[in-house]
Amino acid sequence: MTSVPEGVLIAQGTVPLELLPRMANRHGLIAGATGTGKTVTLQVIAERFSRLGVPCFLSDVKGDLAGLSQPGTESPKIRERVEKMRLSDFAFGGSPVTFWDLFGEQGHPVRATVSDMGPLLLSRLLNLNEVQSGVLHAVFKIADDNGMLLLDLKDLRAILEHAASSAAEYRTSYGNISAASVGAIQRGLLELEAQGAEGFFGEPALDLEDMIQTDRDGRGVINILAADRLLQHPKLYATFLLWLLAELFERLPEVGDPDVPRFLFFFDEAHLLFDEAPKPLLEKIQQVTRLIRSKGVGVYYITQNPLDVPDVVLGQLGNRVQHALRAFTPRDQKAVKAAAETFRSNPSLDVEKVITEMGVGEALVSFLDAKGTPGVVERALICPPFSRIGPIVPDERTSIRRQSIVGTHYDTVVDRESAYELLKKRTEERLEQDPGPQPKGRQGMSTAEAVTRSILVAAGSQLGRSVIRGVFGSIFGGRRRR
Repeated sequence: MTSVPEGVLIAQGTVPLELLPRMANRHGLIAGATGTGKTVTLQVIAERFSRLGVPCFLSDVKGDLAGLSQPGTESPKIRERVEKMRLSDFAFGGSPVTFWDLFGEQGHPVRATVSDMGPLLLSRLLNLNEVQSGVLHAVFKIADDNGMLLLDLKDLRAILEHAASSAAEYRTSYGNISAASVGAIQRGLLELEAQGAEGFFGEPALDLEDMIQTDRDGRGVINILAADRLLQHPKLYATFLLWLLAELFERLPEVGDPDVPRFLFFFDEAHLLFDEAPKPLLEKIQQVTRLIRSKGVGVYYITQNPLDVPDVVLGQLGNRVQHALRAFTPRDQKAVKAAAETFRSNPSLDVEKVITEMGVGEALVSFLDAKGTPGVVERALICPPFSRIGPIVPDERTSIRRQSIVGTHYDTVVDRESAYELLKKRTEERLEQDPGPQPKGRQGMSTAEAVTRSILVAAGSQLGRSVIRGVFGSIFGGRRRR
């Protein structure tokens, strides 16, 4: 890691446009129509900050960003850009990367426990209505109050069945738990499995320290999530990224405004985060975005249209790179006008006109100055990346995975004894000791039903332990405990 420069050159207008490391945790927006250069801008920022020792996370929705791992190669366009911008010290080079994949195909598997995800995010993921979401919250509270740890989906199913069969018992303390709502949640879990997401819930769960790493040369590791398949399931994609962002907030200590950020988080296809999000979730997204800055984390939302980001979040994004927008429809025209109005005006630049005229690799750029004030907007050329523009071949990916600093820790599922296994075992032991006829109403129960009937009995020896009820529950509703 080299000494920290005053600014990191990202673009060149009438003056060099540098993103100040001390201001990189004040968040940012990279916007523009498809094919205007957003991906390369993201690539440039990530690799420049990696050289400062800053780990990054980004999702590779098209497969293009895997090229960050490889040195770039000479081309007429890059040579022209280097000469035009007078980049005398430009040199090709790759960055240290770790590949991740929720499906475990193109990178290390990523997992979280059901409890880590929590009821708020699961409600969004399962597309539950307000009543169904309330039932899911109640079920998590029942698990919490009885010390039952929820690791994977079979744990969640077991306690859902138990809550439904014991609804009368819980009505006074937890409200009505209707069989219809529980059925809707169970159907949502089946749909989630059909999307291939079952493997995401379980252990070993992701340890964030494995993402916040530097290599032997002090360069920050760039964590690349393979998201081409994941993007086919937009809510799963958005919910996972939001969970990861909230985990960063939960785990990292307060550091204020460090000389360089501790971590940069790039949220591509950001519109998926806000589409149809209920008001309580939007409020928490706003709060996390605002508060995570003090943890030294910079969040950069990438989207086609700045109108995709709610005003309450947009106002927190101090560093802006606006690529070209098209103005074919009334909504497009509104977006152009809105984007122009968010910049600090430049008397010599008709921003609203320029937004529709820029070519690929051009952008309107405004970064925060040393006092945290937005700079005057400039029309600029984005620097060429040091790394390869485009995908890598399977052999290159395999080689990188073999040399990963994470090793093979996440490659094998661990199914330790949790709620389902514990209760199943105890139920079987009780049946062996008393093989007589079941009490009325229990004949013909499935093993899972018998298991969930025994939750309260089995939980007695575990009182005092608390289910981790999701980072959104802990951040805004109490202290998180393990």
